[in-house]
Amino acid sequence: MGKMNIIACPIDGLYVIEPHVFQDERGYFYETYNERDMIAAGLDMHFVQDNESMSAKGVLRGLHFQLRHPQGKLVRALQGRVYDVAVDIRPGSPTYGRYYGLELSAENKRQFYISPGFAHGYLTLSARAVFAYKVTDFYHPEDEAGIAWNDPQIGIAWPEIAGNEGIMADGTPLLINARDQKWPRLQQLQREGDCE
Repeated sequence: MGKMNIIACPIDGLYVIEPHVFQDERGYFYETYNERDMIAAGLDMHFVQDNESMSAKGVLRGLHFQLRHPQGKLVRALQGRVYDVAVDIRPGSPTYGRYYGLELSAENKRQFYISPGFAHGYLTLSARAVFAYKVTDFYHPEDEAGIAWNDPQIGIAWPEIAGNEGIMADGTPLLINARDQKWPRLQQLQREGDCE
């Protein structure tokens, strides 16, 4: 099988993974994960849980992280399109507070590896998206924290959103659950010591 193309992002600890896709008149085949390729790229992680979610257009999830049980995440869209974002919240990191975002889709088949120490979120761009991710630690609901999706200090340029007004450019309202609407800004977390 062909090797995965593993590309380091401008922020250390983030990687875009492009699989080698074999396609013919029958359809396609590709490896979604290959431990040897990951280790060869310096990524020696151990996954303990696989998750899957389905979201309608305009659903924005995040920005989530766990305080005492940080997770590495390998994420991809099985169906539809999402804009996926990771925000560096590692204490002492030279890129603290910076984000990296990219589109993941069933068509481009790209994956995104997010090392522990990042807040994560995504926006559904298509009518429906099925999103899958592997994680390096278990989910601990009592340990979950987050940052406001529209924190001006971070300044995420969410595509297809008309400003930070909670509506997409085509008029689709953003769907953000009550918990995600109440996350504090990064500056507030810094003062409270949750990201330091």
